[in-house]
Amino acid sequence: MSFRRLLYTLLLYLIFPFVILKLLWRSLSNSTYRLRIHERLGFVTLDSNKPVIWVHAVSVGETIAAKPLIEALISHYPDYRILVTTTTPTGSDRVKSLFSKRVAHVYYPYDLPEIIYRFLKRIKPQILIIVETEIWPNLYAACHKRHIPIVIVNARLSKKSTHSYAKIKALVAETLSYVKTIAVRSNDDAMSFKQLGASEDIIQISGNIKFDIEPDQEQIKQGKERRKQWGENRPVWVAASTHEGEDEKLLAIYNSLLKVYPDLLFILIPRHPERFNKVYELCLSYQFSSKNKQLNTKRHTQISQYQDTNANIIIGDSMGEMQSWFATADVVFMGGSLVETGGHNPLEAIAQGVPVVSGQYIFNFEDIVKELEQSDLLYVCQTEAEIESKILALLKLSSASEFTEFQFKAKKIMKQQQGVTARLMKIISSFL
Repeated sequence: MSFRRLLYTLLLYLIFPFVILKLLWRSLSNSTYRLRIHERLGFVTLDSNKPVIWVHAVSVGETIAAKPLIEALISHYPDYRILVTTTTPTGSDRVKSLFSKRVAHVYYPYDLPEIIYRFLKRIKPQILIIVETEIWPNLYAACHKRHIPIVIVNARLSKKSTHSYAKIKALVAETLSYVKTIAVRSNDDAMSFKQLGASEDIIQISGNIKFDIEPDQEQIKQGKERRKQWGENRPVWVAASTHEGEDEKLLAIYNSLLKVYPDLLFILIPRHPERFNKVYELCLSYQFSSKNKQLNTKRHTQISQYQDTNANIIIGDSMGEMQSWFATADVVFMGGSLVETGGHNPLEAIAQGVPVVSGQYIFNFEDIVKELEQSDLLYVCQTEAEIESKILALLKLSSASEFTEFQFKAKKIMKQQQGVTARLMKIISSFL
């Protein structure tokens, strides 16, 4: 073990008790964090004797992004067991909803030597595929020692991440030296990895797999049916994946939008399940203007028949239904962008031909946003006033010929960027 990795490991041992305490603290609001802790400690078993392809996707976003690749792995390698790991319960739920029993799922192990040793000994992976960017020194070193090839797919590094990793560049460079291939999304990502010490020989520009999204036709059908139930001519604004500090601002925008569109339906979807109750209570207690005092807020899970509902605001308090909500929308606001979270993937909405409005914090998706902005498919706004103005303009498009043109451009740009899954499968197959 190198001296720098030894220091890293000692630091992990020092903070490990606090990591466990944080996990227990989060479990107070989401009890699923308490479950299956043994898996995070490397005590795992698989229900198969087949060789294992291990895919690590941190949470919901990475799991959705990896769906086309995982489907391809299931199809092309029936003699292998596909294991998908995540770090969050929401990621776990998404793996189960997308793939059911076609893949195995366990939580990702903590990056301590004995935990990693136990985990690898039990699952014996033939390859490790990291989705986007997770750099774990002890895991990578252990895989290298056991001749387990590591491939990073859809690899990305925001300016913020690059700056953070640069502070420990020597350790990052050592860790990346154990990787066989880094399949990056763009030239900018390639440059960032090179700055951190990755060898040019292992970097390939493969594009962004998120463009390979396949819309869920069943969810789209469900969304269209909801739209019919509350009236197809009623304007609908969806605010997706919102974070703490955004909901109040969005409710203020909604309050103002009602002056122009008094029947506007606002669908508010918090990113994390533990916030469902809080956001619902916020909507109930929000002080709307005098004309809007009688607004009716409903939770999606408490509505049996939408045609019987006179809701003004619907809280999307379920998981795995985002595409169905996008199918109801005239315009979407993508959360995580009014606070410094970095935004979320807008492509699920764009793929359905729905325009997206975002706040200014979009550093997690700079490459996607730049291209969508240039095509007038997505609009980044610096202030809440700009967001309100842009939503008003887009709502006026919903019944106009310009909207048809928008949908045509959306389909064209999505098609132009597809084919990444096939390129990644070619890379992965060379190691199996």
